Amino acid sequence: MACKSVNFGADGLIPAIIQDVVNGEVLMVAYMNRESLALSLQTGRTWFYSRSRQCLWQKGETSGHRQYIREVLTDCDQDALLVKVDQVGVACHEGYRSCFFRQLAPAGGETAVESATGGQPTTPGDILDLLFAVIRDRQRTLPENSYTAQLFRKGIDRIAQKVGEEAVEVVIAGKNRSRDEIINESADLVYHLLVLLAECGVSLDEIRTKLAERRR
Repeated sequence: MACKSVNFGADGLIPAIIQDVVNGEVLMVAYMNRESLALSLQTGRTWFYSRSRQCLWQKGETSGHRQYIREVLTDCDQDALLVKVDQVGVACHEGYRSCFFRQLAPAGGETAVESATGGQPTTPGDILDLLFAVIRDRQRTLPENSYTAQLFRKGIDRIAQKVGEEAVEVVIAGKNRSRDEIINESADLVYHLLVLLAECGVSLDEIRTKLAERRR
């Protein structure tokens, strides 16, 4: 998509709705101008224009809560953007996963109250998505002193070996019928399995799709 095909407003801005590519959750709404949209498309990271500060800013530049762009769509009038991202960390500056963490009270609709979920991961699926996003971030950035980055540096043989080792630990814990050991070793196995999926370019959505097919 070329920036020239987008209809910016009279102020040179266009609203951008940021959506989690994994679960479809709306994370935030911000504004882009022509330059920030071009930077977003070029770098694969979200850039916005601050109306209050009158300057460009990159999501996660200071907080580390980065957004990696998977797809950018426009609406039918091309005057609004939908940006689907891999969210690393949280999107809201108040520490919530999504900026939309309050719901309007029924009476009058004027009082905002914190929603039941608070915008934070509350289900195992959400936590897996968040962990997988962090793992893929480590794969991209390969930070020093990161165990995950060390695994990616060592390559598929070491990653596969760790999956096998952790699977054996789960089996032993199961044979011992030790509940705490089963939980701890299973968590280790799931983590290393997610690293393997990232290394092989397999997404959690593909696993979900296969499980759904088998259920049918």
